[in-house]
Amino acid sequence: MPTDGIGGSSCTKPLNRFYRLLLNPDGLSLDGFQDIGIVRPSDNGQVCFSPDGSKFAYFGVVYQVSKKLEVFDFDRCTGLFSDPIATEINDYAYLGGVAFSPSGQFLYVSSLADVYQYDIAAPDLSTSMVHIAHWDSTYSPFPPYATVFDIAQLAPNGKIYIGTGNTTLRMHVINNPDEPGLACNLVQHGITTPTYYSNSLPNHPNYFLGALAGSPCDTLSVGISPLSLGEGPGVRAYPNPTTGTFNLSYAAQPTVGELELRDVSGRVVLRDRLPQWSTGHAVSLAGQAAGLYNCSLRWGSRSGNTRIMLATP
Repeated sequence: MPTDGIGGSSCTKPLNRFYRLLLNPDGLSLDGFQDIGIVRPSDNGQVCFSPDGSKFAYFGVVYQVSKKLEVFDFDRCTGLFSDPIATEINDYAYLGGVAFSPSGQFLYVSSLADVYQYDIAAPDLSTSMVHIAHWDSTYSPFPPYATVFDIAQLAPNGKIYIGTGNTTLRMHVINNPDEPGLACNLVQHGITTPTYYSNSLPNHPNYFLGALAGSPCDTLSVGISPLSLGEGPGVRAYPNPTTGTFNLSYAAQPTVGELELRDVSGRVVLRDRLPQWSTGHAVSLAGQAAGLYNCSLRWGSRSGNTRIMLATP
């Protein structure tokens, strides 16, 4: 009879089992397992960690049976989960996804025809749910290719993108995922892709998290600590010159930042929020006069600057 690799039968293995893999100088090895949370049948859905690594979310769907969301605390030192909180989502769904906001406070669940926001800091996870969107009956490019809501991913620009679960040319985007309720600004099929894609998004962890401060177990320091900023390679604007819209790239920082643009006279023409852990930000100078602008980025005591030339179209 096939086994699960640690002496148990695959037919009797608990369906709430998580395996720990330990990375050390000798390589990757199995470091045990943990049985915790809901015992689930085979399901569809998605799992993800919060950007700071302290929370883990699991949204699993069994068609016409159950749609369960579960949130765990996670210990980065021991690799163990604890304190699972579960809630049922009562809608019609057979696929879906889950993603945390950059701060980790809000959790988004995409469930076929609907998207929900949960406040992880709320005393009661279930009652914190806010219905963010319902599918608006759009197809891409035509029926039956519905632009419904499937797997989700927090991107390097601090926005959350949601796939459609079908072969389409569209993607949904949550522009301000750290804002509560409808202020998160979910735009259905707001992204047009250059070619068709089918039910897939890249799965990226937080590459910039770095070692856990004060932890005796994070001895490898394999993460990338927040980089130093300043004039030059720390902050870059492109294309430069621009005729109106440009992008900023910068080193990831663990706190929320602020962007400020000033013209040559010192007048502030734009202020914007920089999500924590983001590494890029799109900026528009539409309606501003041609000339040189100073971009100042600040995260508490850390800051960086660059200049952008706005040319006449």
